[in-house]
Amino acid sequence: MTVEMFRSVPKDVGGLSRYAWSMNRGPNIAAVAALVGDPSRAIMLDVLLDGRVRTAGELAREANVTPATASGHLAKLVDGDLLAVAHQGRHRYFRLASAEAAHLLESLAVFAGERRVPKTPRFPKDDAMRTGRTCYDHLAGRLGVALADGLVASGYLDRLDDGFAITTDGGARFARAGLDMAVLQARSRPLIRGCVDWSERRFHLAGSLGAGLLDLMTTRHWLRRADGRTVVVTPSGHRGLAEAFGVTLG
Repeated sequence: MTVEMFRSVPKDVGGLSRYAWSMNRGPNIAAVAALVGDPSRAIMLDVLLDGRVRTAGELAREANVTPATASGHLAKLVDGDLLAVAHQGRHRYFRLASAEAAHLLESLAVFAGERRVPKTPRFPKDDAMRTGRTCYDHLAGRLGVALADGLVASGYLDRLDDGFAITTDGGARFARAGLDMAVLQARSRPLIRGCVDWSERRFHLAGSLGAGLLDLMTTRHWLRRADGRTVVVTPSGHRGLAEAFGVTLG
């Protein structure tokens, strides 16, 4: 590839780098699939879907690989713009590079769930994940879907074929609840979009609004992190959501 040809390829496409673009045919699906397709890398990516950072050592233990092997995997994921790394002192902390990377992983989980062998054993953690979990920076699982349904029922969101739209009443209500809508709208990502929930097969709320709502619920202790990505609604959360948005989460 000549310098001129390389410059003609978009530097950033949907949150993924030029790594994801082939020389002649646009998006290089095979390159991204190869990054995600390795079982150890897939485990690391899934762990980071809770939106928090991890060290290389922590990710090595999660994936049950040696530190040297983990470093090789992480370098590839950073080079492919699926992960970002921050340096703090002697430590390096890894996180998902973007909301688009998280959306890619959640979409793959939807497809993988469709093809799961029916007799796969179920464990308590599976049920907890289906009840409530973080999907990168927003709420997912039955709780996430119920939150979106409740906001639609209260008239704060309109349901669209591919997600949601904020109503006039909704924008005012979110602002009164403490969300800075101007800041959320100014972010480089969509303000609101539907994210297909891999366990519920319905849309939960993503975008900067979804992230803002998760931040609000966490800051006010309406949600409590349990194990890994799982979350539960606290008693004050049930009251707060009902008072702020007229939403009842089972």
